[in-house]
Amino acid sequence: MRIAVLSTPDSWYYADLLRAAGTAYHLQCLSFSHLSADLQIHTQPACSSGPTRLDEFDAILVRTMAPGTLEQVVFRMDVLGRLQRQGTAVVNPPRALEAAVDKYLASAKLHAAGLPTPPTWVCQTVDQAMIGFQQLGGDVVVKPLFGSEGRGLMRIENADLAQRVFKTLAQIGAVIYLQPFLPHQGFDIRILLVGAQAFCVRRSNPSDWRTNVSCGATAEPFTPGREMVAMAHTAARAIGATIAGVDILPTRDGKCYVLEVNAVPGWQATSLALGVDIASKILDHLSSLGSVRKGA
Repeated sequence: MRIAVLSTPDSWYYADLLRAAGTAYHLQCLSFSHLSADLQIHTQPACSSGPTRLDEFDAILVRTMAPGTLEQVVFRMDVLGRLQRQGTAVVNPPRALEAAVDKYLASAKLHAAGLPTPPTWVCQTVDQAMIGFQQLGGDVVVKPLFGSEGRGLMRIENADLAQRVFKTLAQIGAVIYLQPFLPHQGFDIRILLVGAQAFCVRRSNPSDWRTNVSCGATAEPFTPGREMVAMAHTAARAIGATIAGVDILPTRDGKCYVLEVNAVPGWQATSLALGVDIASKILDHLSSLGSVRKGA
């Protein structure tokens, strides 16, 4: 089976996929920035990365969301969408990538699916942000609309500081995304979904309220209940992802909130904590999708 991996060649994840692939799969690392499309009247439309045609692969695995202008990002998603419509298995699909990377859209989809999510206030002006700050209790977490791994998160408990932060964000044209700080016990739950399979760890951070591994948290095996696993699958379906990292936060009052869904999830910490070859599971999942596409 031939799999194109949209990634950087020096990525640990691409190296892990190559290890797991052995001789059973043929992997090729390709670049988002080199995507091109050829539309001619008398020839079959072609989508390529550099000289390599993407429609010659059985599946495409997205392992990065490279930064770019609005035009570049839209074009890249358009190319993936065309390939998907032509029958190539794209994981995750472009609509899932777009939803997951946009915190407002993701929160709206999770809320519409009936999942417990934190109250959320999204706006563009300082005055509206200050209203949200007060309505959310005066203790909020400011998150970049686009971002992951805990980067750019800020907890604000002071109105004067909130005013300064919101003014700075408004000046640079940012969308201001606020949620209340939810008191928790220093850990959250990451459920990594690969198709129907769920791999779960508890991420703890004694020195920071952020529980991302990239922020210093450690991962350990965790056995979730059926309800929590069902929440994770519902969240992934709401986004449209078949491989997803779903973050669930148990709070001190006994509730559980779905915080976000990552459609390009890492698995290094999960694989190490559980002793599971996640890369092999992902390749097998792609193989099953490719087989379904071929038989369709």
